[in-house]
Amino acid sequence: MADADLDVVIRQLARQLQTGLMTRAKERRDRFNGLAAKAKGKETGDRFKMLAKATIEQATAAAKRLQMSADNVADSYARAMRLAASTPIAVKAEKTAKEKPAKKAKAKKAKTKKAK
Repeated sequence: MADADLDVVIRQLARQLQTGLMTRAKERRDRFNGLAAKAKGKETGDRFKMLAKATIEQATAAAKRLQMSADNVADSYARAMRLAASTPIAVKAEKTAKEKPAKKAKAKKAKTKKAK
């Protein structure tokens, strides 16, 4: 897993979360359907059935949003890594940065010699 690209890992984690979310939603739906079957009145049974249906609809919508967000993040990460890999390294900036401290050190030595 250490060599895996993070965009793939992001997508896998989102799939795991989506599966867990839908499993819990189905358990809750089954619970409401069970309560609807045990209900003594028709209105109560209909209310529990409506709750079961709404639970699945809301969980499906949440799972879609979760997957969409994960896909966006994974695509963004992959794009950023491709951009970073294609950007050339500035060699001149490193050379000038190395030369400047040497000049400053020579200037400081010259000042201390004049002061003595």
